[in-house]
Amino acid sequence: MKTIFTSFFMLLTTFGLLAHGGGNYEHSDFFGSMQIGDKAAILMVHFGTTHDDTRALTIDVLNDRVKQQFPDLEVREAYTSRIVIKRLGDRSIIKADPLEVLQQLKSEGYTHILIQSSTIIDGKEMESLERNAAEVKDQFKEVRVGNPLLYDPDDYEAVIAAITKGADKNLAYVLVGHGTYDSTTAQYAMLDYMLKAKGHQNFFVGTIEGYPEYDDMLAQLQQSGLKKVVLVPFMFVAGEHAKNDIEGDWKEELEKAGYTVEVKMQGLGENVEIQDIFINHLKFKTRHRKLDIMEKKAKYRQTGEKED
Repeated sequence: MKTIFTSFFMLLTTFGLLAHGGGNYEHSDFFGSMQIGDKAAILMVHFGTTHDDTRALTIDVLNDRVKQQFPDLEVREAYTSRIVIKRLGDRSIIKADPLEVLQQLKSEGYTHILIQSSTIIDGKEMESLERNAAEVKDQFKEVRVGNPLLYDPDDYEAVIAAITKGADKNLAYVLVGHGTYDSTTAQYAMLDYMLKAKGHQNFFVGTIEGYPEYDDMLAQLQQSGLKKVVLVPFMFVAGEHAKNDIEGDWKEELEKAGYTVEVKMQGLGENVEIQDIFINHLKFKTRHRKLDIMEKKAKYRQTGEKED
């Protein structure tokens, strides 16, 4: 049985007791409230994919790395896409959604849950996951949800460093994200802006659904004068969208526009440095608790401390 003793030992030896809270967080030891008999688990949450090749290189690899980093914690997995779950189920590959796994963990006596998603932006998928966590919060002693890949400016800098390493300035790299039709699509525009601000003028961001659209990307690409393009899925897995929309539609349209196009059929989840960012987000949540806006306002009223 994995108990407080092994978990606390792991925390001390692997992560240390450093770090402090700031901004939206306060320093808080996730394992601090554990008592004898309590059990902690990690739930890795993925949108999912029906493509076995990319799943093995991304989802499975990240799950295994988390198990290595947290050897004394139970690690489970959940998928959020109902369609993916159904299609895999038709092939006798059983995947459960986050609520189902959380309920199972509760029935097995787990008391402390860390949740980490492989989501790219802080959008609808994260909103849904936060609601799942809120729904079961009272059933556990502690539930914490890690941040998506892109959350604060430091994340963007780390991602940019990871994806631009070894880039050829004579090539145009077009990063194609899934996108979204609500305001959170601005995160893709922020990535594009920060890439340019850091001197990566040959990197361009577009989305399949949302902004920047294909035409927005193309306008920037045309201004660059570059004629050789590398299409790169800006998605955790190189699955349905990468193989159909990117390798199909986007490649075809760019070739019609006179570009020589290569597709780098590799999900972000294959990049070790991207994996490291997700793992670091998980580690961060073992030492910090997120404050909601009402907690911050209450703290300010009591202490006079400035709100960030």
